[in-house]
Amino acid sequence: MAVNNPRSPTVENSSLYAFFAAALIGIGALCNWLAWRVNLPAILFLLLTGLALGPGLGVLDPDAALGELLFPLVSLGVAIILFEGALTLRLSDIRSVTRIIRNLTTVGVLVTVGVMGAAAHYIAGLSWPLALLFGALVSVTGPTVVVPMLRSIRPTERVASILHWEGILIDPIGAALAVLVFEFIHGGGGEAASLMEFGKIVLIGVLIGLAGGFALSQVLKRQWLPDFLKNYFALAAVLVVFTAANLLGKESGLIAVTVVGIVLANTRGLDVRELVSFKEDLTLLFLSLLFILLAARLRVEELMSVLGPALILLGVALFVARPLAVWVSGIGTSVNLREKALLSWVAPRGIVAAAVSSLFALRLAADGNEQASLLVPLTFVIIIGTVVIQSVTAGPLAQRLGLSSRDQDGVLITSCNRVALAIGEALHKVGVRVMVVDTNRAGLHRARMRGLETFFGNPLSEYTERYLDMTAYNTLLAVSRRHESNAVVCSQFRHQFDSSNIYTVRTGSLDETTDEEDVVPQLRFNLLFREGCTWTRLASLLSQGSEIRSTRLTEQYTLDDYRARMGDNTVPLFAVDDENRLLWVTDEEKLQPEPGWVIASLVPRELLEAMSRERQKNGPAGKG
Repeated sequence: MAVNNPRSPTVENSSLYAFFAAALIGIGALCNWLAWRVNLPAILFLLLTGLALGPGLGVLDPDAALGELLFPLVSLGVAIILFEGALTLRLSDIRSVTRIIRNLTTVGVLVTVGVMGAAAHYIAGLSWPLALLFGALVSVTGPTVVVPMLRSIRPTERVASILHWEGILIDPIGAALAVLVFEFIHGGGGEAASLMEFGKIVLIGVLIGLAGGFALSQVLKRQWLPDFLKNYFALAAVLVVFTAANLLGKESGLIAVTVVGIVLANTRGLDVRELVSFKEDLTLLFLSLLFILLAARLRVEELMSVLGPALILLGVALFVARPLAVWVSGIGTSVNLREKALLSWVAPRGIVAAAVSSLFALRLAADGNEQASLLVPLTFVIIIGTVVIQSVTAGPLAQRLGLSSRDQDGVLITSCNRVALAIGEALHKVGVRVMVVDTNRAGLHRARMRGLETFFGNPLSEYTERYLDMTAYNTLLAVSRRHESNAVVCSQFRHQFDSSNIYTVRTGSLDETTDEEDVVPQLRFNLLFREGCTWTRLASLLSQGSEIRSTRLTEQYTLDDYRARMGDNTVPLFAVDDENRLLWVTDEEKLQPEPGWVIASLVPRELLEAMSRERQKNGPAGKG
């Protein structure tokens, strides 16, 4: 029997709320897809969508739609975001990274907090405590905004490594700093009683986080749970720790979940990759909903009232705070002037700044802080401004400085056997950057002798996933002689590379006995070369003296001339077009090379010998 309560949801209202939730999830998915297509951080499109639906069109009012649920939902979302970020913070990483990265994530953060805090106080009129909180919030970049930008810029290896590691380490460090500043403000700041309350909050958060992190790590490490329950149990435990800490010490939950993540990340013998992957998927859903809702809460009048000071603060962030942090951090390091210039221009703000600023603004407003409403619009202008401006300009700047490889293809090869090295050497000779990953020291030595870059590590290991910088590579080649190894490697890297740029060779075992359609979709990737061109056949031809040769087509030496000269026994492998794009020969890809293209093929020994005799007879004018 229905209760006659005006606040009780009707069937119609329930359907409307369900449609509302589904629409937001769908819009969030579209924003993430668009960001992937244009190689920009998804946060930009999510925030712009929220601004369009909220203050722009007025069709979305999160406060009216969610009411009292908004605050706890934002709190839980931020807790998961901080926990996921802390899972990537390993103390060994801080010790092992280069000096400039350590400086950027310590001294550089303090410089940014100081400069942006002072600017917020004198330009935007924020009180000193709130200004320092703002400075702490906008000191964080994070991998979710840096990595898409690096893929677009494709800077040199050292610059990419510095920016990549800075994003990984500064995410939880900056977030923890912002939480500490907030707790200090929330406790009143300055007075002895307030300092005692602040210390109590931090102590409770750290102790509960350590206890919860240790307990959870033991449960996971000792295999007390089946695999299908581990992620669910870990999520439940994190939320319990968060709420328990808040009950025992008001607002200490964020500190507690950050500590839990750090404990798990640094527990010896505990593999947190699956947990990180699960949290990344969950965080993506939370972020998509969270950012649209938070941006929709902005009011036009609030935004316009701080637009002038916010744009000045954006200029300070771009032209003062970041360059000063980089130059101070670079003192005594080998980073040169051009590298410092590019590092100074790439520091987009992202997830932590948006989510945590919104949560803190809600809490400070509930405490009666009159300036709390300024925190979110100021932060959002910094986020959108840095992402838009740096995404558009960083690539041309890197090219102007000679620190970009965005016009070049990069290939990651996950084997160093005979076939893999022959393909890698051929790619290297036509100007393609090649990295070979394997644990075979002798094979890697041969790769280096051929001029190829190498990385010692199992392609499937956590070590490789963490320490191999893949921003310079847009294509993956799995060239093992075993089909199963290739399939697993391709599956492992499917999140780092577009599926259309993941290739594997036919091995001559599975392919001859099993129809490709019988292979599960998750292990089915693009097959290199034409049908029948297996790893076994390529290895056999190479052992018999065949070589990979590259030939440039011209108006005088056309594709027909090339085919007539090379014959049917030559195996075409890849081509580089007149725009330096790398194109692979496959059953699906029917290449039509034109003048200006370079074609690479595996040429039989007999033809090579005939071509050599012809050159000796005709002199250097012979082609091939």
